[in-house]
Amino acid sequence: MVPAGFVRAHTQVRRPSLVPEVRLHVADDVVALWEAMETAAGGAGEEPPFWAAAWPGGQALARCLLDAPTTVAGRTVLDLGSGSGLVAIAAVLAGARRVLASDVDPFSRTAVGVNAGLNGVRGISVTGDVLDREPPAVDLVVAGDVCYDREMTGRVLPFLDRARARGCEVLIGDPGRPYLPHGRLEAVAVYEVPETEGPGVRRTTVWRLP
Repeated sequence: MVPAGFVRAHTQVRRPSLVPEVRLHVADDVVALWEAMETAAGGAGEEPPFWAAAWPGGQALARCLLDAPTTVAGRTVLDLGSGSGLVAIAAVLAGARRVLASDVDPFSRTAVGVNAGLNGVRGISVTGDVLDREPPAVDLVVAGDVCYDREMTGRVLPFLDRARARGCEVLIGDPGRPYLPHGRLEAVAVYEVPETEGPGVRRTTVWRLP
């Protein structure tokens, strides 16, 4: 398990532009963080530190839950591809009864706990990759920025379809990536989210899977 001290030592605390209610440990220097991760993992760090940024889809989902708490209040939630834990934390702040935060990256799973503690929230548990399993017994699945390439989209969408078939509500936050089948989704909310890196904004939509 990745020590919590690693996350604290290699990041800075920031408030996401669209979700200032939440504080997160993020990286100002992603390359330096990635190198530190590789050293800590014995040279096995293959994935970039996605957990150390507040991505547009996650910010949009978090903002949507906080602005419409009836979406999540009293419900059990799966935060798929949790990353920093931003959406999981927002779900708890909006009144979720319990949140399961899933991510394949052990650094992310530690970061979720650290960020939850930073914001004084409880009720979030963490787990690894769930995409090859049956969806857990939850009321709502939220997935931010998970369709970033064709391979991942090919794993994520069947899982979300299975969750929807079991009666879960499914919300997806996405900044216009081409792999998401927008034609089969319903737009819930649209936000202009400042870029994670550099100037500009990303038009980001929260979608519902019908």
